[in-house]
Amino acid sequence: MNIRTGISALVIALATSACATWDGMSAREKSAVVGAGVGGVAGSVLSDGGVLGTVGGAAIGGVIGDQVGRNRRR
Repeated sequence: MNIRTGISALVIALATSACATWDGMSAREKSAVVGAGVGGVAGSVLSDGGVLGTVGGAAIGGVIGDQVGRNRRR
């Protein structure tokens, strides 16, 4: 793993873990946050740390997480 990939993964992990209002979020919102985190890390790895790949992966992961969490209860 190169340094850019590691930094991108660390930033995504910190941003995801820093959600101070996690307890007040709905299941759909939580799923979207987790999906964005996983998608961002996956996009970073696949694009070799590229910013566009990281942001694109986070966006796609967030949408997928939102749709997965749509029918879940708290």
